[in-house]
Order: sequence, then structure tokens, then C-alpha cells
Amino acid sequence: MNMAGIESKQQAILEAAWAAFSTYGFRKTSMDDIAKGAGMSRPALYLHFKNKEAIFRALVAAYYGNAAEMVRAGLASEGSLADRLLAAFAGQGGEAVKAMMASPHGMELFEVTKNVAGEEIDAGEAALRGLYTAWLQQQAEAGQAMLDGEADVIARTICASLKGIKQTAGDYAAYQAGVRQLAVLVGAGLTPR
Repeated sequence: MNMAGIESKQQAILEAAWAAFSTYGFRKTSMDDIAKGAGMSRPALYLHFKNKEAIFRALVAAYYGNAAEMVRAGLASEGSLADRLLAAFAGQGGEAVKAMMASPHGMELFEVTKNVAGEEIDAGEAALRGLYTAWLQQQAEAGQAMLDGEADVIARTICASLKGIKQTAGDYAAYQAGVRQLAVLVGAGLTPR
């Protein structure tokens, strides 16, 4: 998980937490496991985070920060609308989705994410929708895309579709196939005729 821009101690904690959560699951991971993984004492860990729920929320916030950077880069890349959307969608899911799907505790982690980090998810999803909305408006104004509806409604549909693909894919290959298909469909639907 890329956590650029986070202070190095906190980055070490988040990386150790991710390793522990994906290895042992959220429920079985202790603050001691995270502290050991980060190369610090448990009391030192508590100076940074009050509990593992706070660490998990920070992980989710870091995921969304990274996802937003990757979506921005994908949408700004070269190629057809479908190519740029695929780059954005792939960046949005990225290594985090791959790692979660590869973990034997992936389903537990998906559930914990919804239960523990609801506010971070809502804020992150809103930021991603905002990126897609602004890009759709820019493409329409430049004559590069034809919007059949409001940009924010299309952006909401894109994000909901990506979430649905993530939640229903049996494995990462199925997730990637779904993301590719969505990019093709949305790209074709936006291409001026």
C-alpha cells in the first residue's frame, strides 16, 4: 500500500498494521502484533493511535488518498475515454484491492471497513465522485465526451458500479475483468456519436 506523504513512524505503523490484519484478520490482530511489526513498543504505538480501530481508520483514509492520486493520474493519461477510465479504475482499486482479495481474511476486512471506517469511506467516496464529476464536465465542455445526464449522476453510477464489482468478484482476476468491462461500456457510452 503506497502511503506517500505520511510521517515515517505512522507509515511504519500503518504498513505493520496492514501486514498483521491481512495475515491474522482484524479481530485476532493485537496492538502488540502491530507494535512489533513497526519495530516499537506497545506504549510507543499508543502515542500515535489509541486503538486498532483508529489505526484501521487511518489505513482506510490513506487508501482513499492514494486512490484519489491514482484516479487523477489515470484520468489525465493519454488515450481513448475507455483507456483513461480503465487507468483511473485500475488505480482506484490498485494494490489494496488485490492485497485484500489475496488475504484469507479479505471478507472480514471488507466487513470491518464498513463497520469501523464508515466516515472515512463516505469522505473518500465523495472525493472520488468529485474527481470523476469534474473530469466528465471537462470532457463534455471540450467536446470529447457526450453526457447523457448530469455529470454527478454519471460519477455516482461509476463509483457504485466499481463498488459492486469489488463486492461480487470471486477473485482479483474477476475484479480486473469487471473493471475492464465497465471502462469499455462507460467509455463507449460517453464517446460522441
